[in-house]
Amino acid sequence: MRTLKTALNIFLTKSGLDKGVKQERAVLIWKEAVGDVIAENAEAEKAEHGVLFVRVSTPTWRQELQLKKSEILDQVNKKAGFKAIKDIKFI
Repeated sequence: MRTLKTALNIFLTKSGLDKGVKQERAVLIWKEAVGDVIAENAEAEKAEHGVLFVRVSTPTWRQELQLKKSEILDQVNKKAGFKAIKDIKFI
């Protein structure tokens, strides 16, 4: 008999929904990946088609995060345990 977790993983993979679930994990681990200071000024809202959308508090923070984009992208994917996010849009 399969466990519920195994059955759900098989279903998600066969239905093609596993990528979306993995991408949403990036939203959940945002604060852990970027730390308290950035998380206080930028909030991950959603992930679609490999793009993480992050709402920032000010244009200054948007500029700062844009400069650190590749580093943040690496941190998010590392904390998530896979490379589900290919780009970040700061809005």
